[in-house]
Amino acid sequence: MNIKIRKAKLGDEKILAHIQTESWKSAFVDIISAEDIERCTDIAKAEAMYENVLKSGYAEVSILKIDGKPHCIAAWSKARNSQLSDCAELICIHSLSENRGKGYGSMMMNHIIDEIKNSGYNSVLLWVFEKNTRARTFYEKHGFELTDNTQISYDAVEVMYRKELCRI
Repeated sequence: MNIKIRKAKLGDEKILAHIQTESWKSAFVDIISAEDIERCTDIAKAEAMYENVLKSGYAEVSILKIDGKPHCIAAWSKARNSQLSDCAELICIHSLSENRGKGYGSMMMNHIIDEIKNSGYNSVLLWVFEKNTRARTFYEKHGFELTDNTQISYDAVEVMYRKELCRI
């Protein structure tokens, strides 16, 4: 089995959009409304968003491939909240459902954490739906700690996790 992680580049929009929208369809079906799922999984809108992200350099985006087939994506940037500007923010990590639970998400998480450390950040935060217990367990396994911060997104509560990093 050949596993490779690489930076996403212009031309990868279809891959990124496909993995994100398929992940949303399976991961959030019991968390947000069917209307929000449908709106957020519009493939053309997702492709346009990723094209904008890749052109602007707004976030660092990576793709994990298994035997040449895209499976997992992740994106991070400087924290979007100006009060936390000393932190990086894991914006998303999405996997296709057929290979979940096999360690590929952990490979991607380790890759992203190394990138964030090497970019000079001492901590990273992320937001996750409070009811997304599978993702919360995954983040806790990777050393993220629940904070007191919450926000509402798509009529659902999101909680913030943070991880302090030891720079290499």
